Amino acid sequence: MKRIILASASPRRKELLEQLGLQFEIEPSYCQEHIGDQQEPLELAKLLSLYKAKTVGNKNTGAIIIAADTFVVLDKRIIGKPNSLAEAKEILTNLKGRPHSVITGFTVMDTTDGKTVSQSVETKVYIKNLSVEEIDSYVETQESMGKAGAYAIQGIGAAIIDRIEGDYYNVMGLPVDAVVEALNQFGISPVNLEYPDIAINRNNEDRK
Repeated sequence: MKRIILASASPRRKELLEQLGLQFEIEPSYCQEHIGDQQEPLELAKLLSLYKAKTVGNKNTGAIIIAADTFVVLDKRIIGKPNSLAEAKEILTNLKGRPHSVITGFTVMDTTDGKTVSQSVETKVYIKNLSVEEIDSYVETQESMGKAGAYAIQGIGAAIIDRIEGDYYNVMGLPVDAVVEALNQFGISPVNLEYPDIAINRNNEDRK
């Protein structure tokens, strides 16, 4: 069995792969996450994940690399992570009451033969039409910091989400169903076969 390496320091991605039953190592890419703004968001996400996979893959022979990049898009503009509480409030003020996209590009790469699968997955997220007081209250929890879009759907941020359209786990940072299908192409089947079913069920649920 080839080594599986997650090229990410994200605790959410680590958690999701663990729940799939995969045995893997973690080696963050620590590479520049900017390749230019000329590409469409879906294509850019794939390119960023591919760049991360190659960065880690170049240092590891005979391994399967899993890399991903997630960002929030509003009106075709990428929304990054807030650098301050004030910026977090500004981001949430712009997102409230409107749909935005969470896009994750991921790459699975076999460093033995160079076989590569790269895809992008988009989930629509609707944040409630929050009041100034509600935004202030959420931001004061500090959960916004370090999160693209200034919220965490798997945390307290679930309370500010009206609904989603698409893969819930994609909003966490890894589209489970798509990743499982990609891993199957490399002869890797997760041990926990029930977990992908949970992801499928959540695709059709509203997240209140």
